[in-house]
Amino acid sequence: MPKFLNINYLFILLLSVFNAGAATTNSNPLARNTFFSVKEFGAKGDGKAIDSYSINKAIDAAIANGGGTIYFPAGNYLSYSIRLKSNISLYIDQGATIIAAEPTDKEGYDAPEPNLWGDSLKYQDYGHSHWHNSLIGVEHIENISILGPGLIWGKGLTRSTKSAKNGGNKSISLRWCHNVIIRDVSILHGGWFGILATGVDNLTIDNVKMDTNRDGMDIDCCVNVRISNCSINSPFDDGICLKSSYGLGIPRATENVTITNCQVSGYDEGTFLDGTYKRNEVKAYHNGPTGRIKMGTESNGGFKNVTISNCVFDYCRGLALETVDGALLEDVTITNITMRDIVNAPIFIRLGARMRGPENTPVGELRRVIISNIMVHNADSAHGCIVSGIPGHPIRDIKFDNIRIYYKGGGNKELDNREVPEFEKDYPEPYRFGTMPEYGFFIRHVEDIELNNIEVSYINKEARTPFILDDVKGATLRFVKAQKEANTPYLRLKNTDNLFLFHSFGIDTKKIDHSDKDHL
Repeated sequence: MPKFLNINYLFILLLSVFNAGAATTNSNPLARNTFFSVKEFGAKGDGKAIDSYSINKAIDAAIANGGGTIYFPAGNYLSYSIRLKSNISLYIDQGATIIAAEPTDKEGYDAPEPNLWGDSLKYQDYGHSHWHNSLIGVEHIENISILGPGLIWGKGLTRSTKSAKNGGNKSISLRWCHNVIIRDVSILHGGWFGILATGVDNLTIDNVKMDTNRDGMDIDCCVNVRISNCSINSPFDDGICLKSSYGLGIPRATENVTITNCQVSGYDEGTFLDGTYKRNEVKAYHNGPTGRIKMGTESNGGFKNVTISNCVFDYCRGLALETVDGALLEDVTITNITMRDIVNAPIFIRLGARMRGPENTPVGELRRVIISNIMVHNADSAHGCIVSGIPGHPIRDIKFDNIRIYYKGGGNKELDNREVPEFEKDYPEPYRFGTMPEYGFFIRHVEDIELNNIEVSYINKEARTPFILDDVKGATLRFVKAQKEANTPYLRLKNTDNLFLFHSFGIDTKKIDHSDKDHL
């Protein structure tokens, strides 16, 4: 067998040959054991007839046989809600497209189910509170797969908070599921969420391509997650986003997560899958595409034991780690990341107190994060990298190593003395801080931070200070370099204790026990 031939696809192929022969001798679809072609259950695949009734009939037939694979041969399958069930795989073959149909007054997608948690809607958005109003929307099932090189096109889905009568707003939506695989499919124009997984354990998403009009994939309150080899283009919202909302009625952490070998971007919608990679579309709010990898904003349950590696960011926002609703964000490693044409902060680490959740929840903590081997070219200079806790609640134990950032430059000297508001209760996003008084790193309300082998520079003239430390207790800078203009300090300090410089900024070794206001 050739090494490149996937054994799963070979199995599908053999089954299709067997079933083609069986069809000539047996007209009963139930006799086909574990392989069920939707066309044998009445699906037309002509892009005109609504085929979801036939698709769901095929699923019911498979369930009657104990499970199996629902096969979509080449064709265009207009569909409303597909009700996936336990022990079922959907296989979308090359040339097959499942198209989300436009709803009508008489028919459409399953209605959004009642939210069991009463007034908890104030804790998260509508889209994080309902799952049924989706092209594929399921809950409380296990052992399911969505496979194949075909396409899911959310043509009739809306990106809005609430859909119209009989409407849907998510391509794939999963709640309280176990043992889920999504592999090899492409998603175009996915609606509010291309993939929304809430309370899903043992989740694998591999080799998925997505070109969508809002969120790519939101992994919310999930445990044991593997995301690999995915390319997500989402100009109007986040590409790969870990969340821990209150949508399940409990503060459940997203933990034990790996994200590797992925690409995120913010090209014009549709131009990633068609290979033109255009950058002309009206951009997402605040003058730039989104498209990034992020933890947050919903952060009631927390993020634990997460690793992100070998990923590429192109023409989008930077990496964001946020906990603002009372949760822990801890034990995170991020390594081997390249970024080009980044439209806001390349790295944004934020502990805040938005506190969108049950009353009397304490402010969360952000600690034990390592970020290494990062290369960034042509990053917007308005913000630099931001690491910011809030007064009385510092970020703790952060390590940056081997990072090289080329900023666009263009900052004015007049920004040097600008006081940056705390905005501790606001939505966490770099643009809310305004243009920062530094261009490299802004570090505030932090304890125990290390910067090793860090270099920042600019492409166009830049008058601002490279580094600002404010209310920092315990900082070590080793082999840190920064481009700057004459008479501009490398480093501005405010209320900083226990700063150690080693071969940084042209200074061999220097220890500062305390500084209320100092320039180096």
